[in-house]
Amino acid sequence: MRVAILGATGAVGREMWRLLEASEFPIEALSAYTSRRSAGATLRFRGADVVCEDLTEAAFRPADLVLASAGAAASRLWSPRFAALGAIVVDNSSAFRSDPACALVVPEVNPDALDAPASIFAVPNCSTIQMVVALAPLHAAWTLAAIRVATYQSVSGAGARAMEELLHGTRKSLAGEPFQPEVFPHDVTFNVLPHIGSFDADGESQEETKMRDETRRLLGVPGLPVSATCVRVPVLRGHSEAVWASFAKAPDPESARRLLRERGVVVEDEPEAARYPLPTRAAGRDEVFVGRVRRDPADPLGLCLWVVSDNLLKGAATNAFQIARHLVARGRVGASRSAR
Repeated sequence: MRVAILGATGAVGREMWRLLEASEFPIEALSAYTSRRSAGATLRFRGADVVCEDLTEAAFRPADLVLASAGAAASRLWSPRFAALGAIVVDNSSAFRSDPACALVVPEVNPDALDAPASIFAVPNCSTIQMVVALAPLHAAWTLAAIRVATYQSVSGAGARAMEELLHGTRKSLAGEPFQPEVFPHDVTFNVLPHIGSFDADGESQEETKMRDETRRLLGVPGLPVSATCVRVPVLRGHSEAVWASFAKAPDPESARRLLRERGVVVEDEPEAARYPLPTRAAGRDEVFVGRVRRDPADPLGLCLWVVSDNLLKGAATNAFQIARHLVARGRVGASRSAR
């Protein structure tokens, strides 16, 4: 099949590239599209050089599978064009997450969405993915009534330039030199910013709105109360979340741990031994990690959880690749699809 990666040299694009290279996908042609700044760079793929191109009218070529992580503006322009020519597009941007004609998918949570008659499959927001992976088995057992969450999100969620800015700002700060950030509104070095995306009239940030709306759609509970406060922290890679979940029936912490393990979540919950999920340990891993599972003293029907995952992997590239793998297996991509 013909494959294209949009945003191939970005933080998520590089992870998509790595996962694709290690896959067994039979690839006839591979296109790497990047920003104009990165055009001309060379990437290695299965022993061959692939030259990165700026995605323009002249460079546009039809594909069977498109993995897109070039931002919402680029996705709105190009993802429908690829889809119109027969491609299945797995889009990591925010462009299509609320579009009813597109499928929003976390394979462990709503696998039925993989059978949707869609050409564009949207990857949810990174902070949403790890939370719903942790909450879905608990919802099946006790039925969620409300969710409250505070996130501690790494700078890689804002891209490769944000990671460079944190490293540069840290060096400047340790040297006692002035530093002016460009990616973030304030220097995130030794700091936390309760500001991810723009704010609406009620003071809710875009990230907080995404978490509410996407969680409702993924879990199939349109009116589920979800309250989020999203915070950027000076961590390079890996998002962490403190979650307070309230249920219709009384939950049990030990049963919750068992249900999570059964669904492939890594449970690290021995706080007395200082064993709990850490972003440094989750980095480079595909799983979602959960610890500090306990009853909520403020809510007799509540549980408290600490949820951690690599936002570039399960929060983005891994989830996208899982969607693509399922669609290939279903014959939705490539020669088998066109033969149908």
